[in-house]
Amino acid sequence: MTFGYSRDDAEGGFLLKYVEDKILPANPFQTLDDAVVGLMKIAVDKGRATRPDLELGICGEHGGDPESIAKCERIGLDYVSCSPFRVPVARLAAAQAALASAAERER
Repeated sequence: MTFGYSRDDAEGGFLLKYVEDKILPANPFQTLDDAVVGLMKIAVDKGRATRPDLELGICGEHGGDPESIAKCERIGLDYVSCSPFRVPVARLAAAQAALASAAERER
């Protein structure tokens, strides 16, 4: 509940204007906002500090969004889950994100 938006109220009202006016970089119901990813990273770090083998992932609409998948890879999530029709895009995005992370580690 980082933003405290009701999806029905936000998307039916002010949210598109916020994106158009660049108050928000993207619709947070479609692509994970960096503020949310920051909170997720805290949870990943604290969870793994207690239990290093903790398996963490995300499911839902964000699990099928390529930009969100890349963010999940960067913070160390183990998996994403999404609806069946989004699986091909999600698999490609996950592979691209994993390759980008591997290239970053090699630098």
